[in-house]
This record gives sequence, structure tokens and C-alpha cells, in this order.
Amino acid sequence: MSSNEFLECLDELLELPPGTVAFGDALEQHGWSSVAVIGFLALADEKFGEAPSPALLAKCRTADDLAALFPGRIAQ
Repeated sequence: MSSNEFLECLDELLELPPGTVAFGDALEQHGWSSVAVIGFLALADEKFGEAPSPALLAKCRTADDLAALFPGRIAQ
């Protein structure tokens, strides 16, 4: 998956206009919530065939942190 596709998935998940979320952005500023976490777990399972542990996901604060959960699978 390209980095742009990853960010587009986050935009869609958070119900934001395309191009809103950028690497380095704090997820909290875009409405990251417990509902978004559940959605991200489902998205990760769909796109990557696995979901990160909730403990790892809870430590994520930026879009970069989320991408880092899938080393080598998101082309920069």
C-alpha cells in the first residue's frame, strides 16, 4: 500500500475530506476516538490480514505511529 493510500484510508475512517490527514499529524486533532480505534482494527485486518494489538494501538499518537505498526507494508 502506498503512503497516500494509507492516509486516504485514515481520512475515510475518520469521515474527513480526502487529503486531510498527513503524516506527523496528531490523531486527536482529527477526531481519533475509541470508535476510530475499532474501525482501524477492522481496516488493518482487511488491508494487511492482521490487526495490531490494542496495547500497541493505544500508544499511537500520530499517523506515523499507525504506519509504523506495519513495517515494510506501507511504501513511503
